[in-house]
Amino acid sequence: MDHPAMTPRDRVEHAVDRAGEVMADKMAEIKPRLRGWLHAATAPIAGAAGIVLVAMSPTASTRIGSAAFALSALLVFTVSAIYHRGTWSPRTWAFLRRFDHANIFVLIAGTYTPYALLFLDGTARTTLLVVVWCAAVAGVVFRVFWTDAPRWLYTPMYIALGWAAVFFIPQFMEGADRFSSGVAVATLVLVAVGGVLYTLGGLVYGLKRPNPSPHWFGFHEVFHSFTVLAFAAHYIGVALATYSLR
Repeated sequence: MDHPAMTPRDRVEHAVDRAGEVMADKMAEIKPRLRGWLHAATAPIAGAAGIVLVAMSPTASTRIGSAAFALSALLVFTVSAIYHRGTWSPRTWAFLRRFDHANIFVLIAGTYTPYALLFLDGTARTTLLVVVWCAAVAGVVFRVFWTDAPRWLYTPMYIALGWAAVFFIPQFMEGADRFSSGVAVATLVLVAVGGVLYTLGGLVYGLKRPNPSPHWFGFHEVFHSFTVLAFAAHYIGVALATYSLR
């Protein structure tokens, strides 16, 4: 029952908060029980691995690249874990959802950064970094201000930005000459593997299939599994190339 001293605005806010509580209760009932746990487990591992990567980086350039990669990954996994594990009010839920979706663009640009600094020089390096970071900023703005955009629209945007590197394949191949053949091949293969894994995860997210166990491990958990595996592939690739320069 409304308090007699409540203003119309207070009543509206109270109704919104109450509706949020009901919605949160219903979401808790249907949300898979493992929702968010993969990213919750990955976040501290990504943080620790990132510290090691930065500490072992031999130059200022590689440290910058490693830090951008590590911080973007830590941000994605941490916010995702908080968003997916908690039961939030509508306002907090909406804020975390914006943050969670926008961070994907940040991770894509953060992943490009060490590879561009390791393999590219001059105009190619500058062009790729400017393009991906400007696109990431635009993507962040897009997801923050259009939170209910359809999946069929924003999921391809993630995938398209993730594969922008295909336009720089000749430059990456040329830059591979600074590494031993084994390191160069392994690193570039891991880049491709990570890209494929992220793409598969994006398709699962967009199609909501497969959905193996809706009460425990649904399509979203499959999507999160692909993101963790993709991050691991890219991390190993960055580490191999970076440590080889020591």
